[in-house]
Amino acid sequence: MGEARIEPKIGKNQLSRNGCGRRAAEFILGATRAASALFAQVDRSALRRQRVRMVAAAGWRRVVPTLSLLLASALATHAQGGPPYYTNDPGTPGDLNWEINLGYMPFLYSDQSVSHTPDVDINFGVGQRIQLTYENAWLRVHNPSSPTQFGLGQSNPGVKWRFYDRGDSGLNISLFPQAFLNNPNDAVHRGITPPSEGFLLPFEFSRKLGPVDLDYEIGYEFVHKGPNSWLTGIVVGHDFTAKLEGDVEIYSQGTFHPSENQPTFDFGARYKIRPSLILLLMAGRSLEAAHNNQTYFLGYFGMQFLLSSKRHKSD
Repeated sequence: MGEARIEPKIGKNQLSRNGCGRRAAEFILGATRAASALFAQVDRSALRRQRVRMVAAAGWRRVVPTLSLLLASALATHAQGGPPYYTNDPGTPGDLNWEINLGYMPFLYSDQSVSHTPDVDINFGVGQRIQLTYENAWLRVHNPSSPTQFGLGQSNPGVKWRFYDRGDSGLNISLFPQAFLNNPNDAVHRGITPPSEGFLLPFEFSRKLGPVDLDYEIGYEFVHKGPNSWLTGIVVGHDFTAKLEGDVEIYSQGTFHPSENQPTFDFGARYKIRPSLILLLMAGRSLEAAHNNQTYFLGYFGMQFLLSSKRHKSD
């Protein structure tokens, strides 16, 4: 449930850099209203409520066509964000429960590769709607023209708050502020992590539409010493059995000035070995040609450990 982001060549946050607060506020407000209205529109009971009609018209016209196309292609599917995917969901571990994700994350480019060996994502529930998160990774950076380098990535602490909750079958919305901070080591000087640090402010939405579950995330990042950036992602999938879930994700992140973009497409799966032990798999690539910092392969291969204050019955 932590924020796993696409590796932009060297460092976990290199795409992120700096911008203006007013544009950020307008961007987040418009997109959030549009996405929330779209999710509420497909809820028949919500249609009876007049507040569903409160939609930002400009944001609606831009968001609806894209999400409608994705929804139409997600027939009879089930999905959940969070690892192994980049898109997060409003879910939290539950009061005094832990969710720990350990994964190997390779990012392959035409001229180099960057790997998280491993990526560590630790989440702790405070009450039923709040999650404390810490994520970091041990990075391996390989360039054909120089020796392979290793170093600690940026620390990624965060707090998720699901402030709107209508149960498993209703609309849920969360706010997940996170920081990206350099550690007191030489990773920046060696080019393993970027010198810029950031503050990410994303919103997550989830909604069950009959047999379909949908997760959507959109966010804005304020960056010190660089251009501000944005991210957005959507996940849909299907429960093939009680233990096996398959998903499809479209995710993108980019900057405003200069305008850059990293759209990716991936397939993934979760296999429940035990209620407290889940296998996580994902593989994908950039939707654009593998040049100009685009990935021709990205993946996540790991395990999720759920440590509950109450013993799982089947354990």
